[in-house]
Amino acid sequence: MIDAYIESCGGINNVNRILSSQGRLIVEVDNSDLLAKSALDNYCVTMSQVSFEIGHNIDSSKLIQLGSEIRNRQLHAVDKLTSPQKCEYRPSWHVAPPTGLLNDPNGFICHQGTYHLFYQWYPFECVHKDKYWAHLTSTDLVNWEVQPLALTPSDWFDSHGVFSGHAVSTPDQLMLYYTGNVRIGEQRDRQTTQCLAISKDGINFQKLGPVVDSLPAGVTAHFRDPKVVKIGDVWWMLVGAQREDLLGRLAVYKSHDLLHWKFDKLYGDDLGDFGYMWECPDLFELNGQLIAVIGPQGIQSCSRHHTVAHHNGFLKAAISEQGELSLSDFKMLDHGFDFYAPQTLETPDGRRVLTAWMGLPDEINQPTVDNGWLHQLTLLRQLTLVDEKLIQQPIKELEALRSTLEEFELEYSSRDLKTKAFELHVELEWGSKLSLFKDSENECSILLDKSSQTLLLDRSNTLLREGDCIRELKLDSETVSFQILADNSSLEIFINGGEFVMTSRVFTPERATHLALDGKAKFLFWPLSSAKIGLKDNNPIAI
Repeated sequence: MIDAYIESCGGINNVNRILSSQGRLIVEVDNSDLLAKSALDNYCVTMSQVSFEIGHNIDSSKLIQLGSEIRNRQLHAVDKLTSPQKCEYRPSWHVAPPTGLLNDPNGFICHQGTYHLFYQWYPFECVHKDKYWAHLTSTDLVNWEVQPLALTPSDWFDSHGVFSGHAVSTPDQLMLYYTGNVRIGEQRDRQTTQCLAISKDGINFQKLGPVVDSLPAGVTAHFRDPKVVKIGDVWWMLVGAQREDLLGRLAVYKSHDLLHWKFDKLYGDDLGDFGYMWECPDLFELNGQLIAVIGPQGIQSCSRHHTVAHHNGFLKAAISEQGELSLSDFKMLDHGFDFYAPQTLETPDGRRVLTAWMGLPDEINQPTVDNGWLHQLTLLRQLTLVDEKLIQQPIKELEALRSTLEEFELEYSSRDLKTKAFELHVELEWGSKLSLFKDSENECSILLDKSSQTLLLDRSNTLLREGDCIRELKLDSETVSFQILADNSSLEIFINGGEFVMTSRVFTPERATHLALDGKAKFLFWPLSSAKIGLKDNNPIAI
């Protein structure tokens, strides 16, 4: 029967998506001129969708077969987009897309001795549309090998985006949990389910479909980004959620077999009104303290310079004897401009390592779009808890990129570093101003305002096209130490041993390689070589 509906829509080659909802078969088509009259009568112009009332359960095996055919066409289209677009802003050792738009890191895990890192990718334009999962693997957390696409938006439960999620490693398989996103009809009604795909070899994935196929009571369809962790003998799935009264919360499901999930409850009432949506949750232990990570949208900023709705941070967490979660003491993870949707893994030697999207959801117009790509991931950071302070530091493996150490001193002067990919260590007095990525017209500056004991990160004098230009950070130390890692169009600034971090994309001309200091200080400086990020034949490309 499904075949007849497909034929009335112009055949499988005219079909972009197959959806199934409440006894309806919904077919999104490429060319409406190919529709038969029976299909045209049910055609939604806005979404190019034809809706058929079936009135009974649809053959799931047939839907999977159609999804497989759509996936093959998607893979063929993306095959043409694997070569990176040349661009003076392309990083030399960070992960970035060859074309199109990158956003959240996904599925960050160590599986059978190999690190796996996925990311959200729309390959065709620098816009947020139907997301894919790009896939990288590594043995050293520095050099990454590009693998075939793991997931594409090809099936009835994820046809408008294979949204963010995480991974679980078992002795037999690698399991990917993600949010399937679907849009239906004139109103673009959103349907979200939490889905599972599995792989025996860690490379080729089979979708099993939704494992959480309905919303909790009182929750909107803004329900996404599953993270699966084991607490004792029970698996917990944390999902970012929005209540119908537009308050962000954390939904928890529990399971004993990773396949069948029972809703526990919504958590977060102890924080009160704390944003309209929580995204990208995580939960892990550091030095005996349980830490929760969320991305609250719409919370109040403590600075007039911080105007965006999207925030990132962590909380103290605790689990009661009854198995219920409490959350308190929210603090920012990163105080810069471009840090969102973090994910963590535990390495085989017990370290907790974090990466995040170096970008924000609403900002898509930056100089790199002129060359057909946008955004990148942050460097990998080790997290430790020291005296109840969450410390972030670049992982030690990145030291392999260092070239010969240079030591020099500046006193109200400048120096041409002759590169925009470097690591810099310096301790500055209050009242100093450090300028990076500088030429006669452009710079990103770090100003230590003595009167207010405030660090100001200022990218006003750059080629930035949208986004905030100033971030401020109150400090109480006598001097301020910096470890700064730069990569052509990004700065990641670790302050006072990693007690604070400020991440920023910074766009200045290729010639802007000078460093300037209003003040006096000694510097340690390493040029950083390129990482190998590319295909298996060791042809390095940025991806």
